[in-house]
Amino acid sequence: MKYVIGIDLGTSGTKTVLFDELGKTIASSTVEYPMYQPQNGWAEQDPEDWWNAAVKTLKAVVDNSGVDSSEIVGIGISGQMHGLVMLDEENKVIRNSIIWCDQRTAAECEDIERIIGRERLIEITANPALTGFTASKIMWVKKNEPENYAKCRHILLPKDYVRFMLTGEYATEVSDASGMQLLDIKNRCWSDEVLEKLSIDKSMLGKVYESPEITGYITDDVAKITGLKAGTPVVGGAGDNAAAAVGTGTVNDGEAFTTIGTSGVVYAHTKNMAIDKKGRVHTFCCAVPGEWHVMGVTQGAGLSLKWFKEEFCCDIIEKAKAENENPYKLMDDMAEKSGISARKLLFMPYLMGERTPHLDPKARGAFIGLSAIHNRYDMIRAVMEGVTYSLKDCLSVLEEMGVNPEKMLACGGGGTSPLWRQMLADVYGMSVSTVDSKEGPALGVAILAMVGAGIYPSVKMACEKVIRVNSTCESNSQNTVKYNKVYSVYKNLYKHLKEDFAEISALEE
Repeated sequence: MKYVIGIDLGTSGTKTVLFDELGKTIASSTVEYPMYQPQNGWAEQDPEDWWNAAVKTLKAVVDNSGVDSSEIVGIGISGQMHGLVMLDEENKVIRNSIIWCDQRTAAECEDIERIIGRERLIEITANPALTGFTASKIMWVKKNEPENYAKCRHILLPKDYVRFMLTGEYATEVSDASGMQLLDIKNRCWSDEVLEKLSIDKSMLGKVYESPEITGYITDDVAKITGLKAGTPVVGGAGDNAAAAVGTGTVNDGEAFTTIGTSGVVYAHTKNMAIDKKGRVHTFCCAVPGEWHVMGVTQGAGLSLKWFKEEFCCDIIEKAKAENENPYKLMDDMAEKSGISARKLLFMPYLMGERTPHLDPKARGAFIGLSAIHNRYDMIRAVMEGVTYSLKDCLSVLEEMGVNPEKMLACGGGGTSPLWRQMLADVYGMSVSTVDSKEGPALGVAILAMVGAGIYPSVKMACEKVIRVNSTCESNSQNTVKYNKVYSVYKNLYKHLKEDFAEISALEE
């Protein structure tokens, strides 16, 4: 039996999982770390936290698995996308990484579209300039921290920093690089035109690989501190959503998944590159070589429920701890008692601005319809429903583009909630399934490592062997009718409040 490792570098923590060649979990380890918000709308993390977490979790799975390191034939890395990691000439981190949900770069996005032209930018990178993407972060540092930019010799994404530390190679792969806004999406290579117009030195960027390709090998120094065997290959891996797609078997046309993690995503696979000229959804290269995916993103999905839990449910957290129960399970029970529409209470999940379909970093969260009748049961339900409606917005845009999923899977932390899965099924009006493995992105990049190591000849054949559908929630037509009435109100809220959000953002603190 051969074994592979999947490393999933998330926003809240890094999870490393050892799998056998059939996708069975052998050992798993997670280490959490903080996110810093120096100002309202800013979000940063320390890359050293990611590396320390990777080392600790790798060592834990190697030590605790009972598997000889010589039997581990490949490693894949998944990661939160878009984060900017800058290294100096000695490969030291220059500043904290500005991560995906940071919203400080609105002015830089305007600059990018003025310099390149919005239509031309979308034609090359398949997306408009967005605050979440890496290019605007680079431009922000160049403008606001010129001394740091002057020191910069290498620009990496979060998972690619960990790759560098593991292998000594400056490399990336097409799915994650797609979210930098520097890649020619059609041709799957860096865009010389974009780089030249933005005056970004191409030599600072890593070599671009396809996701299952081998990008480097574990060094002797890393082998000593992790227990891995020196020379173990590390494949390209994938951005978190492209990795989740492989981990759920979403690798063919007509297949899609919804993930409710910190952010929320509706992701659909496509063999043919499709672009929304309005820029409401993202078209990226996917982890299947030569193919693409289209996805809509809501910034504050699981983040919205986590925020509510931590700020307003301390007693629920303590109760869950005392009962050895997951606090989200207790919150699910509370939400279920509220019922559809949360007694006419709606929630807009724009705690970190919004991408699909509004592309508005100034948007903010809001409870609408709040009255003295409402309690926490209703508010929890409203948060969950608001996130679901936001995901419905994403699906609606895909359908406008002619990308019509026939199969929908659910994954991410929120996808483990039976209540949330049923909401998705009812709001979408289609069945929603889960797969047997709960490892998502970690399994996805482990499958890519299997392909890189030669265990399977292709990503699609590997998924056929490894991925198994577990359970399915069928949509309830009566519930769908009820949700549609609420959704029709929800869809109008943003346009009513857009100018108010802009005015609020202009207020002095």
